[in-house]
Order: sequence, then structure tokens, then C-alpha cells
Amino acid sequence: MTQPTFNPPAKPSDYSSANQGLSASSVDDGSLQPNLSKQQQCDSNPQHSGLLTPNKAELLALFTVPAAKQPFNHKTSIDRSNTSEMSVATQRVAQYRMQHERTRLLYMASAHTRPTYLVQTLKSQFVEYQHYQLAEQLDKRGLLDTEALQRLWQQLHVVDDIIADIVHHMPAQQPAGWQLSVQDGHNPLRLPTVGKLKHPKPISDQASLNSYVLGHFGVSSFTYDRGYYIGHVIGYLFSCYFCAHLSISYSVTALGEEVIGDYDYASLETPHMVRLLQGLDSYCKKRIYQLAVICARLSVYASDKRIEKMLIIEVNDFDKKLQQQHLDVLLLQGMMPESNDSTPLF
Repeated sequence: MTQPTFNPPAKPSDYSSANQGLSASSVDDGSLQPNLSKQQQCDSNPQHSGLLTPNKAELLALFTVPAAKQPFNHKTSIDRSNTSEMSVATQRVAQYRMQHERTRLLYMASAHTRPTYLVQTLKSQFVEYQHYQLAEQLDKRGLLDTEALQRLWQQLHVVDDIIADIVHHMPAQQPAGWQLSVQDGHNPLRLPTVGKLKHPKPISDQASLNSYVLGHFGVSSFTYDRGYYIGHVIGYLFSCYFCAHLSISYSVTALGEEVIGDYDYASLETPHMVRLLQGLDSYCKKRIYQLAVICARLSVYASDKRIEKMLIIEVNDFDKKLQQQHLDVLLLQGMMPESNDSTPLF
């Protein structure tokens, strides 16, 4: 990455720029705010700014996926036993408020309290990193560009640098909602899942790199066959760039006003979208694109393509035309070996 890095400023104003207009109400359910005392939870209200705020360990715990809730485990942070429409809607809004409050606490924290290069610390819980490790273990023939991928994972802190740079340059904006869908109802962005899924691959909140990235600009979820994002237009651009880079057929539409109840957001028509995008300067758009390309290169989708390539090579690891020629010679000579003959066929 040739762009200069940018250390995230610790001013409270940065948070208002990143998520201005998102609901600032705290989550009533204490289970959604692990390791925070009641007094510290009260700090979610700006009127209580004089009270204690989370320390570095507590702040990190808000972003950490518990071992029992890793994405490949059947247990998840959302109760999937109740998939009624009302239950899913309630769970989704609770998840959004938890995501928003976590980001608010991160950006309101002092420079001393905020974890340094948080994304690098969380790397092991990302499903993208786990898929990368799987592909690396399967690569017995050295097909992967191991050096480039290793370097990218080792330099994952660049993601935090770019996010900080984007937050520094992006204009304030009231949250807007979008709905994202791709062919066959998959979840290539690995957004955190809520409720029933068309493809049973649940993802816990913060268990993917994209979930972490989008959390800086808004809130997100995935239910059945489509994703939902509410926040800054930067999240919309990131999602578009990500899918386009991987040549994934996708559709992004404005989220209807009544789709997500009990959560404030705007449903924008195309002219308003144009105005929002015009408010982003070229530099900011380029940084969003760089961020999306990094995430796309490290994505589960890209790893799956590499693994599929290994499968094809394992199936075709010999010269088929040559084997056909040898077979024809044997058939002409009537020299087919007995079934119990241990001698190699050719």
C-alpha cells in the first residue's frame, strides 16, 4: 500500500462524523454489553459523560467473538430457535443497537484506552482468516500465491489506517438504509446473520472482516437471502466495490421505510443517492475502493475459488490423452491386467 497511513484521532467529533444520526439509545439487555458494569453502561448516554467509560480490555471484549460463538459452531449470538417474523425483527434491531453502541464507545474512547490496530488483534476470529488457513493447509502443490496473501494478512493493520483516513475525510450524513442481494441468496460479504437462512451458514457479529469494516460506518445484518445495511453511504460504496471486484452479480436497492421498524433511517431515491455520492471527494472514494479490494482479496469467496482450483487440479493431475493412448495399446494387445494384479496399469 503506497498511501500514507493515518493514525486515528481520538476526538469525540470523529464519532459524530462516522455515525452521525444513528440512534444513540443504549441497549437495555445487559447480555449485549459484556463485561461492562451498570455504571459504565450508563455512559452510553451522552448526558452521563462524566461517568466511567470502558477500559481497553472491556472495549476489546465488545469486539471479541466468544469461543463458543465462532462462525463454524452451531451456537450463535442470536437465538435462532425462534424465527418468527416478530422475533427476527426484534433480534435485528437489538443487534443494530449493540453494533452502534460498540462503535460509539470505540470512537469516544481516549487514545490511551482505544486498542491499537484492533483489526490485527481480532484477525483469528475472522472467518476469512480461518478459510485462508484452510486453503493454505490444502495447498500441497504450491498453487497459492502464498507470499502475497501472507503479507496481506501480516499487514492487516493497514485496514485500520484506511478506515481512520476515510473517517477523517468523509462528510457527516444522516443514516440511510440499503438492501443487498446476490445470485442464489448467498452472503458473500459475510454479514452477521439473524433468523432463518436460505443457506445455513450463520455468521456471528464481528466474526468476519467485512462485519468489522462496515461496523465503523453503520450497522448491518443478513436474513434468509439478503443483507441489510443502515449507515453512511460509504458502506454502500464499499459493498458495491467489494462485489464488483469479485465479479459477483449483485443488486443494491434503497431499504423501504417500513422494512426495519423501531430504528431510524432514511429511504433514499436515486436523486438523493447521487447527491450523497457527489458529497464524497475523489480521494475518499479511492480509499474506500482500496479498502474493498483488500477485503475482497482476503474474502471467503476468493479462498473458495482457490480451493476449487485445487480440486480441479487434483482431479486432472495426469495427462489424459497419453493415458488414452496407453489404454488403446493395451486393448489392441489384449493385455489388460487381472483385477488382483498389483502391477501398475501403465
